[in-house]
Amino acid sequence: MNARLTSWIILSVSLFVLILEAKTIDPYKVLGVERNAGQREIQKAFHKLSLQYHPDKNKNKGAQEKFAEINNAYEILSDEEKRKNYDMYGDEKGSPGFDAGHPGDNGGYTYFTSGGPGPGHDQFNFRPDEWQSMGGQGGSKSFSFSFGGSRGRDSFGFGMDDIFNFFGGGNTKGSGSRFGGFGGSTRSQSSPRSSPKSIRTINSQVFEKEIADRGITWLLLSYTPTLKGNQHIESILEEVASSLQGALKVGSINCETELSFCKDLGIYPRREPRVFVYSYIASEKGSLVEYNDDLTVKNLKSFCQEHLPRFSKRVLLNHFEFPSSTTEKLPRVMLLSTKKDTPVIWRVLSGLYRKRFIFYDAKVHDVTDPTVRKLEVDSLPAIVGWLSNGEKHVLKTGISVKDLKSAVDDLSVLLDGFEKNNKKAGARKAQTNTAEKQIPLLTGSNFDALCGESTPVCIIGAFRSSKAREKLESILSMVSQKSLSRRQKSAFGSRDSVTYTLLDATKQPAFLNAFDKAGFKSADKLLVAYKPRKKKFAAFVGEMTAEEVEGFISSVLNGDIQFKETRQKPIVK
Repeated sequence: MNARLTSWIILSVSLFVLILEAKTIDPYKVLGVERNAGQREIQKAFHKLSLQYHPDKNKNKGAQEKFAEINNAYEILSDEEKRKNYDMYGDEKGSPGFDAGHPGDNGGYTYFTSGGPGPGHDQFNFRPDEWQSMGGQGGSKSFSFSFGGSRGRDSFGFGMDDIFNFFGGGNTKGSGSRFGGFGGSTRSQSSPRSSPKSIRTINSQVFEKEIADRGITWLLLSYTPTLKGNQHIESILEEVASSLQGALKVGSINCETELSFCKDLGIYPRREPRVFVYSYIASEKGSLVEYNDDLTVKNLKSFCQEHLPRFSKRVLLNHFEFPSSTTEKLPRVMLLSTKKDTPVIWRVLSGLYRKRFIFYDAKVHDVTDPTVRKLEVDSLPAIVGWLSNGEKHVLKTGISVKDLKSAVDDLSVLLDGFEKNNKKAGARKAQTNTAEKQIPLLTGSNFDALCGESTPVCIIGAFRSSKAREKLESILSMVSQKSLSRRQKSAFGSRDSVTYTLLDATKQPAFLNAFDKAGFKSADKLLVAYKPRKKKFAAFVGEMTAEEVEGFISSVLNGDIQFKETRQKPIVK
């Protein structure tokens, strides 16, 4: 016990001396930032330098003194009041007043500890707000202590045992990791921490419902609460997600509570937390890709941008075949811009709407381009859309954006509206097609129009039951569409040279007697090909299948079937 107490006193005094001997250096120069630097820039600089000169990682002479300077500089520049006082009363060569703090003022200096008691213990003067914003060293927590005054169990504000955990000491195992921590899975004295509220907690149900094959890129952390580095990594993930808000979502998976889920996905962390991106590069449905580079905001952001969806086809506008009439059910949209690559906003939208639109994008020089003028676009960037019937619409021109998220939201509203228009157009087309395919019933009032002498050939489907009528109407509707191409090249000429009609044989027996003395009474359904001008006909009473009926009508149209003289002129009552 005496040995530990002696060591604690020696180390405490050494730290105190180092801080007192810290040279009067401009804090802006210490952190390498401009005098007008914002808090985020200051935090990044502090984080980078504290990692570089941390005594646990840097054994060079003078590293501890440099580390003290860095922390003192951050204490001044991170506190708006202290920074204001320095800016007013100091100068670039003056002393910023690196004092050792005063009893009860919580001034002090910032260091790191690996492990140690958690938020439930009052022996540490934690700054959770600074920690969340600046990130930390591995599984560390930042805290301040004041040299002077009584704070809890001793005058330094921390327990005697805690001094042995300074700079990542204590039970830490393993070497440094790519996450800026010290590796290992040592369990700290504090209770396991949960994911912060700003990061979505992911389980198997959320993954299937909101992530897998949903078209949006996700940044995911797999961890267990006992691993070091969780808090530091989460702070980086939050910053990346914030910079790509609207294009990227972030979540964390606790593999201690979601063990089977993590193992099924192959993302279980063993020695350190793992970072994944749900990417659409390798698969249209998306897949998890692990990030293995140095974990910095810049590198991770670039990685995420690379894995954003790419469902928009890059085209050359001069060689693009503009839709006129198409069998595609999906509408098409094209972005015209001066960008040499597909803009991030358009890539994001192409993922979100990939199952609802066909996406294109093209690079153009300006609106004077003849192809651009042809599309009736007067300013760039612009979005042009085509309904599934081929109808063109200029959806938006001169697009300006405030930020990524608002742009994605605004253009999503635009696409949703265009999709509704497409559905309305599709409904109108379906009604038209239904009307076109409906086979009319032959009556006295429409006989001349359907089977009069101006009609080269009239295909009549005669029925004696409702079931037979449904069968004939279905087959004739389908075959009449298929037969058009043959009919155009037939001896009859135009598409209108052949008509299709139905006849109720139970109500019009005399009509069939004009072709057959018995009136085809043995047949529940039959087809009659009637040539009014020549007063000839051909009948089909075989099996009524689409193939057989199509073959019969094709023979009629191509002149490959024998016609007979009618017994008399058919009359419909």
